[in-house]
Amino acid sequence: MKGLFKTKPRTPVDIVRQTRECLVHLDLHSGSRSGDAKRDEKMTELSKNIRDMKSILYGNGESEPVTEACVQLTQEFFRENTLRLLIIHLPKLNLETRKDATQVVANLQRQQVSSKIVASEYLESNKDLLDILILGYENMDIALHYGAMLRECIRHQSIARYVLESEHMKKFFDYIQLPNFDIASDASATFKELLTRHKATVAEFLSNNYDWFFEEFNSRLLSSTNYITKRQAIKLLGDMLLDRSNVAVMMRYVSSKDNLMILMNLLRDSSKNIQIEAFHVFKLFAANKNKPPEVVNILVTNRNKLLRFFAGFKIDKEDEQFEADKEHVIKEISAL
Repeated sequence: MKGLFKTKPRTPVDIVRQTRECLVHLDLHSGSRSGDAKRDEKMTELSKNIRDMKSILYGNGESEPVTEACVQLTQEFFRENTLRLLIIHLPKLNLETRKDATQVVANLQRQQVSSKIVASEYLESNKDLLDILILGYENMDIALHYGAMLRECIRHQSIARYVLESEHMKKFFDYIQLPNFDIASDASATFKELLTRHKATVAEFLSNNYDWFFEEFNSRLLSSTNYITKRQAIKLLGDMLLDRSNVAVMMRYVSSKDNLMILMNLLRDSSKNIQIEAFHVFKLFAANKNKPPEVVNILVTNRNKLLRFFAGFKIDKEDEQFEADKEHVIKEISAL
């Protein structure tokens, strides 16, 4: 007789629907306080559902994810506004559930249904969710969760373009310098991802926004008094300028005497790591075959100082490429 009353296992679709019902209840009773019996019950149920979704998507210690179950879950999740509700109400969830929810959202960005990334299609129709995620950097409690979600969302080129072209890009110059180290580092990781992942989109953004972007980059990041901010910025600058997709931007950058002065100052930095990263950008100025007269004048005026500096410029480990680059720089400056 016991077999007649066994609970039927919940399908992935059931779990998503019940998750949505819990989120809708939270939405409708957003004024309710902790301690409200019904609310607490829904919060407990919600935590379990999100944990179950995570198990379906990632598998558990005993089994790997089942493709069909992942497809069913993904279809149902993006069929209605589950993602929107989850993002909006994330601050109300406990820490463990926030972590689980972040992992669920991250995984869903990669799930395919009939060879389509449905998360990308959903986000294209709900771009305001990106605004919420970005502004999350201003809330210490959820910044790292929203930041992790945001980085997964910008895996989609159209979504990365939206963020790059939005006014929010200017906010990253503030977020990267927030006093909270973890949040600042997370914002820096997102900033780097935005500026390196989608080559053609990044090249277009940098070309169209060259003036304000590099003015902010030079004055606020490369000139920062914070060692980590400055080191990450000079490394990112090198990554951007050395990328073949950005050759037009690179030529424009290395034709500026103001940019050259900034790089020469960074070569004199007290940190060897910053000096090395600065060298990888400075060598582009030296290698430019079409140096403007004002750039040539600065290099000639400082030629003796630069040659003395490079004569003693060493790195800890043997690196043939570094030595070859240095010799080329010395040769170019000597020939001016």
